[in-house]
Amino acid sequence: MSAEPAPAPAAPEPVPGPEPPAGGGEAPAEHRALVLTGFGGYDKVKVQARRGAEPRPGEVSVTVRACGLNFADLMARQGLYDRLPPPPVCPGMECAGTVRALGDGVRDRQVGDKVMVLARSGLWQEVVNVPVSHTFPMPEGMSFEEAAALLVNYITAYMILFDFGNLRPNQSVLIHMAAGGVGTAAIQLCKTVENVTIFGTASASKHETLKESGVAHPIDYRTMDYAEEVRKISPKGVDIVLDPLGGSDTTKAFNLLKPMGKLITYGVANLLTGQKKNLMAMAKTWWNQFSITALQLLHQNKAVCGYHLGYMDEEVELLRSVVAKLVNLYSQGKIKPKIDSVWPFDQVAEAMKQMQEKKNVGKVILVPEAPKEESKKAEN
Repeated sequence: MSAEPAPAPAAPEPVPGPEPPAGGGEAPAEHRALVLTGFGGYDKVKVQARRGAEPRPGEVSVTVRACGLNFADLMARQGLYDRLPPPPVCPGMECAGTVRALGDGVRDRQVGDKVMVLARSGLWQEVVNVPVSHTFPMPEGMSFEEAAALLVNYITAYMILFDFGNLRPNQSVLIHMAAGGVGTAAIQLCKTVENVTIFGTASASKHETLKESGVAHPIDYRTMDYAEEVRKISPKGVDIVLDPLGGSDTTKAFNLLKPMGKLITYGVANLLTGQKKNLMAMAKTWWNQFSITALQLLHQNKAVCGYHLGYMDEEVELLRSVVAKLVNLYSQGKIKPKIDSVWPFDQVAEAMKQMQEKKNVGKVILVPEAPKEESKKAEN
C-alpha cells in the first residue's frame, strides 16, 4: 500500500479553548492536543495548542501519560465512525495518567491517583477533564502504557467472549485480526478457560508469535481461505466467531458456526482499504453485509450478536463491573496488555500507518512526548 510520508512536526497551532474562569485569576495553561482537522489521510490529525479549564463539578482533571490508538480512531479519521463529533475535534477513546485536580463533589479520587480513562472521544491531549465515573484506578504494578492499552480492547474482548459468547471449557473460537489489540486481549481471555481451541487469522509473519501466545491454529488470511482451513481441522466449525470485518466475512462467520454457535460482530474493518475513504469498498461491504430474519435463525440454532462499546458509555455500572474483573485478572497475572510500539504525538501519522497497514502485534500507544530511552524505537 502506498502511503504519504509523515509530515514533519510543526509548531502547535492555537485553537480556541474555554474562556478563563469568571472569578478572575490566571487563565489556565495551554497544553498540546491531537486534533482531527477534517476527514481524510494521515495528515488530517495535527498537534495543536489548546487552552485548558478547571474541572467542573463531578469531574477530575488528568495529566495524560499515554493514550490508546484503536481501529475506531482510524475509521473516525476517514469520517466512518458515527460516535465522533464533527471536526475540528480531538479523538481518543482511552488514556492513562495522574489526577491533577478535583472538581466540586468528587470524593472517591485524590490528586496523584493513577487512573485509566474511557470516553467517547477527546482523550488525545496532555490534559483532559472527564467525569469521575469515566475513570478507573490503575492496578498496582501497571505501567501507563499498559493502562492505556487495557480498557477498550479488553472490555470489548471480555464482553464478546463471556457476556455474549458464554465461552465455556472445551469450546473453539475463531479470532480475526488475532495479532491486533482486541485479538491479543481475546487470546489471553480464552486462556483463562480450560481447553479452549483458538483459531486466529493473521499474516504469516505473525504466526510464531500467535502460537507462543496460545493460538493452536494460525491461518494466513492473505493466501488461504480461512473457512476451508478451519473445516479441515474442525469439520463442524467453531462455537464462537469474533467478527470485526463485516461484509461477506460475516456471512462466512455465520456459516462456520456449529449448532448453538454464536457470532459476535463488532466492527467493519473491511471498509478501510487505504488512507482515505474508499467509496467502492464501502459499496461492496454494504452490498455483501450479512442479513438474516428471526424466522431463519429459528431453523439454524445459531445466535448473532452485535457489540459496539461506543454505545455503552451510559452503562457505567456494567462497565465498572467488567473493569473490576479485568483488573482482578491482571493482578493474578492472567492477562497483560501487549504493547506493539509507542509513538509521540508528533509521530501520530506513523502510528496510524503502523496500525492501518496491520504491521502491529499488540497495541499501538501514543504519548505526549517521545519516551526517553525509546525515542528511536518507534522509528525503527
